[in-house]
Amino acid sequence: MATTSHSVVASRFSRQETFAMLRRIIAIAAIFFGASLAWAILGSTIFLRTDSAGSSLSGRVASTWGAAQEQASPEVQYVWTESQTVTAEENGKKITREEKKERGQPVSLDSTRIEAQLHVDYRQKGLLWFSTYTIAFHGEHAFHNPTSAEQIFVFRLPLPAEQAVYDGLSVSLDGKPLPLTFSSSDVSARAVLPGGGRGILTTAYRSQGQKSWRYRFGQSRVAGAAALGGAGIAQANDFHMTIKTDFSGFDFPDNSLSPTEKRKSGDGWQLRWDYQNLVSGYDIALTMPEKLQPGPLAGEISYFAPVSLLFFFFIVLVLSELRGIELHPMNYFFLAGAFFAFHLLLAYLADHISIHLAFAISSLVSILLVVSYLRLVVNWRFALVDAGLAQLVYLVLFSYAFFFAGFTGLAVTVGSILSLFVVMQMTGRIRWSEKFSRPAATAASVVG
Repeated sequence: MATTSHSVVASRFSRQETFAMLRRIIAIAAIFFGASLAWAILGSTIFLRTDSAGSSLSGRVASTWGAAQEQASPEVQYVWTESQTVTAEENGKKITREEKKERGQPVSLDSTRIEAQLHVDYRQKGLLWFSTYTIAFHGEHAFHNPTSAEQIFVFRLPLPAEQAVYDGLSVSLDGKPLPLTFSSSDVSARAVLPGGGRGILTTAYRSQGQKSWRYRFGQSRVAGAAALGGAGIAQANDFHMTIKTDFSGFDFPDNSLSPTEKRKSGDGWQLRWDYQNLVSGYDIALTMPEKLQPGPLAGEISYFAPVSLLFFFFIVLVLSELRGIELHPMNYFFLAGAFFAFHLLLAYLADHISIHLAFAISSLVSILLVVSYLRLVVNWRFALVDAGLAQLVYLVLFSYAFFFAGFTGLAVTVGSILSLFVVMQMTGRIRWSEKFSRPAATAASVVG
């Protein structure tokens, strides 16, 4: 009879313990999903701030520094004046007058030698870095007078961007500077060349832009060409271009010509394009390297935060069970708050200081919150060794993996597998059925 009573009491205590554990897990899960919702809102807010400000900030940078530049090869043509008789009606009377009109004939370039030196000089606005650059451009273009008579030649150099500043802009023929005429999109000059004469047209300037630099081949396009959205095919004779950079990490965009030669030079590269008779619908283009963008990075880390918190809660739950420590769901709520503080602080610090420094400060603040709290709830050892190390791995290191584009998924996967291995080794000898039935056995002994 006593044995039966003991069994009933033990069974009742076992069910109560199971229900208590179930309620605790449900409460922790609710806290986890609530924190995940908060991170989703924070991440969306960061991306909204970044996207809404991106276009306006780009315009502000362009207005103070310069826009993306696209340099086209100069146009060379010889011109003459034609007279024609025009009849018009004025006040009911027919009036005949003679009008003079200038006509021109394009002349192809015999050879082109171009050297461009690029230097990246980043600018930060809000949560975005802009890849601004300076360029020193120098081009020599050989041509000849295809006629036997003296001709007036007009040279037109298209400017690579309207939103730009040009310093030292010059156009010269055989080393002699020419008077320049400016318009909104180009600069032009005139000179006389004898019949059959040859000349070297030199163009030079220093300027600055952002994001990309492009060189477009000659203005004469083959009729009917449909490549590159109707841009057509261009021809270039004896073309040689050298681009020197003092940086790495640039890229060649789609539908552009790769260099025929690349050579490392100090901190940068020397790139060459050499062609004897090029016929192509592609341009030469270079995209500037981008710095780590604080806004998108903070947004991605916020979206990933629930994964970090899930691992952390799992480790803390397992370790607390192994050590016989009972943490209330409210304790988990405050731990989730300390995690959220990391992402909230990072999102708004990155506006004002380096993203790396903002990450370090946010990490220290969050770890300090967790450790200082758990040393009051449990003890210093559990706070520093168990929870502190878990937070360092799953919050700090997992989040820092986003600084290495292309390796984030691999780093998180390796960390997850290692965590699983460690937990499996720590708990491999535990008999979970005995562990969860121990309160029932203890209750039975007390009643006895």
